[in-house]
Amino acid sequence: MVFEDLITPLKAKKYPQKLFFIGLGFSILSVLFSLWVFKNEASLVMVFLTVVMVMPLMYFTLKDEEEEDMSYRTELWILKEHMKAVKFLIYLFLGFVVGFSLFYLVLPDETVAQLFNSQIKTIENINSNVVSGSAVSLDTFFSIIGNNIRVLIFCLIFAFFFGAGAIFILAWNASVISAAVGTYFRNALSDYAQYVGLTKAAIYLNLFVAGIMRYMIHGVFEIGAYFIGAIAGGIISMALVNSNYRMLKYKRIVTDVSILIVIALGLLFIGAVIEVYLTPLIF
Repeated sequence: MVFEDLITPLKAKKYPQKLFFIGLGFSILSVLFSLWVFKNEASLVMVFLTVVMVMPLMYFTLKDEEEEDMSYRTELWILKEHMKAVKFLIYLFLGFVVGFSLFYLVLPDETVAQLFNSQIKTIENINSNVVSGSAVSLDTFFSIIGNNIRVLIFCLIFAFFFGAGAIFILAWNASVISAAVGTYFRNALSDYAQYVGLTKAAIYLNLFVAGIMRYMIHGVFEIGAYFIGAIAGGIISMALVNSNYRMLKYKRIVTDVSILIVIALGLLFIGAVIEVYLTPLIF
């Protein structure tokens, strides 16, 4: 199959930047096929098709990470290898976000409303539950932390029961962030158009970059945490399936997974701090 042979976890770790372009290509293909074949359900079908294309890479990545836990290397070496996997998966995710966002910007309003129907509803629900103001920023912080921890738990559970199933949650989040970026772009376009001396292309580029940065400054920590959670859940799942639960190896897996979960929680904390206290100052 084409996608299974396109890139392996070993190559992805060696050239993580390539995963951005692969993610970009996958997102473009998923949107085109969903609009062509399942136009009325495109908002969910494009996520499903993205998951189908990424599933082989995610599966073999989790398999390799579990095998690294079975090696007689130091815990520090194993963690470094895990972080290499997280790095190329983040590049893959950024490719999804950029690809979906581009379609949000260039397609007609009617098509955008259809393509991102479910994502737009999700954003509206999130915004309706957000309370602004510095007096309640602590409540907002704990609300964001609580929501992000729930997503992390979902990633752990999905990866445990469905192997690479956690990629569905991450692909869905990429589509929601893309809808948020597109909404930010369109809402701010009229304000930027008033600046003298900026060409139309420059305005579009500035807004697009600003939209991506607005959500990815804190989002990169959250997505990194979710990928770490997916790897942790996948390691447990693969170990049980392969019956690698003899005492010595079991202890190593428990130790490794525990460290990964602690790192993921730390990243979620950093991301929440940036989202609540830093991002509003910049944007």
